[in-house]
Amino acid sequence: MFATSIGINWVGWAASAVLHTEKFYDLTGSLTFILLSHLSHSRSVMNTRQNLQGWFVFAWACRLGTFLFMRILKDGSDKRFDKARDSPSMLFKFWTIQGLWVFITLLPTLLQNNERRAVPIGRRDYIGWTIWGVGFLIEVVADLQKSIFKANPVNDGKFITTGLWSLSRHPNYFGEISLWFGIYISCSSVFSGAQYLSVLSPVMVMLLITKLSGIPLLEQQGLKKWGHLAEYKKYLEDVPVLIPFIKT
Repeated sequence: MFATSIGINWVGWAASAVLHTEKFYDLTGSLTFILLSHLSHSRSVMNTRQNLQGWFVFAWACRLGTFLFMRILKDGSDKRFDKARDSPSMLFKFWTIQGLWVFITLLPTLLQNNERRAVPIGRRDYIGWTIWGVGFLIEVVADLQKSIFKANPVNDGKFITTGLWSLSRHPNYFGEISLWFGIYISCSSVFSGAQYLSVLSPVMVMLLITKLSGIPLLEQQGLKKWGHLAEYKKYLEDVPVLIPFIKT
C-alpha cells in the first residue's frame, strides 16, 4: 500500500512538472485515499466495522476532493505552489509528502482491514463514529458557509465571521482533525500492541494543520490582508483559532 500511494503521487508529479500546474494535486490525493481504502477493504473479511470505515473514507475523500478541485478551477491556482509550480524538484517534495500523508493517515484503517478476528462492535466504535460524524458535518457546513459568503459580491475582500466561523477561525480544520481521531478510536477496537502507535495518523493530521500547511499560512495571509482593521483585530481576540469556545 505504501508503494502504491507513493507511486501514484510520483506519476502525478511527473504530469504536474510537465504541465506546470498543481490543479489536480488535491484531487489526486483524494483518489489515492479512495484507491488504497478500496484495495485494503477488498482483502478484508468485510465485517460491519470494516464496511463502515470504508464508506467513511470514501465519503470524506469524494466530498473534499471535489470541493478542492472545484475551488482551484475557480481560483486558477493554489498559493502554496507559487514558488514550486515551475520547479520540478520542489514539486517532487510536495507530491512525495502527499503520498506519505495518504498512507500514514490511512494507517489505522489499513491495519483494521487486516484484522481477521470477529471483534464485536463496542463502545469505542460508537464513540469514534460519533466523533467522525460530528467532525464531517462541521467540515462540510463550514466549507459551505464560506463558499456562500465568498460567492456574494457584497463580501468581496471581506472575512467571514458568521455561522461556525463565529465560533472558530478555522472550523473546517477542527472538523478535519476530529473526524480522523474518530476513525482511529473506532479502529483501535481491534488493535493490540504496536498497532496502537497508528495514533500517528490523527496526530500527524493535527500537526500538519496547526503547525505547517494549514492554520499558520492562513493566519499569516489574514494578518497581511486585514491586520490593519480594528474589526479583524477584535475577531482575533474574541474567536478561538481552532477549538470552539477554547482560546489557545
